Amino acid sequence: MKIYAVDYFHCQNCGFIQTEAPFWLNEAYCDVINTYDTGILARNISFSNFATNFLFYQFGKRSKFLDYGGGNGIFTRLMRDTGFDFYLYDPQCPNLFARGFEFNPEMNKITAITAWECFEHFEDPMEDLKKMVSISRNILFSTELLPEKIPNPETWSYYGFEHGQHISFYSHQTLEYLARKFDLNFYSQNNIHFFSENKMNNTIFKILWYSSHFGLDIIVKCALKSKTLEDMEGNKKLFNKS
Repeated sequence: MKIYAVDYFHCQNCGFIQTEAPFWLNEAYCDVINTYDTGILARNISFSNFATNFLFYQFGKRSKFLDYGGGNGIFTRLMRDTGFDFYLYDPQCPNLFARGFEFNPEMNKITAITAWECFEHFEDPMEDLKKMVSISRNILFSTELLPEKIPNPETWSYYGFEHGQHISFYSHQTLEYLARKFDLNFYSQNNIHFFSENKMNNTIFKILWYSSHFGLDIIVKCALKSKTLEDMEGNKKLFNKS
């Protein structure tokens, strides 16, 4: 990608940083999954381990979920393989791994949304959050938070200069502000965050985060039935209609 000189703007009230109007996005998304994203598989596996614990604890196994900005469907497929009723929404990226499970606005209530590494791509975060809240007021997401001191370009790789897709950057204060704007509760641990319509114990949020790093999601998986074969049979009927 061609390198451009770009201005960044910092909100003194909430700590939000955003680029100038991103005129380069068509070029940046020539390859939606950029060449530098070598962590895509490891990241999705890690997020699925955490989400397995968290969503089961918070919402049970019979709820319906949506992966917003879900890319080519890796996370949706992992969660359906675990046993969750997950669907995918991403207008920018072809669905390769979760075909047949695209989000339909007419479907029954979505209990919670996941949005992994999406917020930093939002050109208008308030507008995207409005769309998400209209679907569900429970949003589990990830984005790397700005350090307390604004990092220099050469010291913070999350700016993503090499691919140009990251245009919005959030502090903890920014996310608190967004939660208040939509009358939501806010919980955070490292780079995992949760906007919720209901209050929860923040200690439990942290425990669920830590437990996923010690393989305890296997306990939840034993209580679930994988949808892998069920989905295969369903797709045979869906895609083999004459």
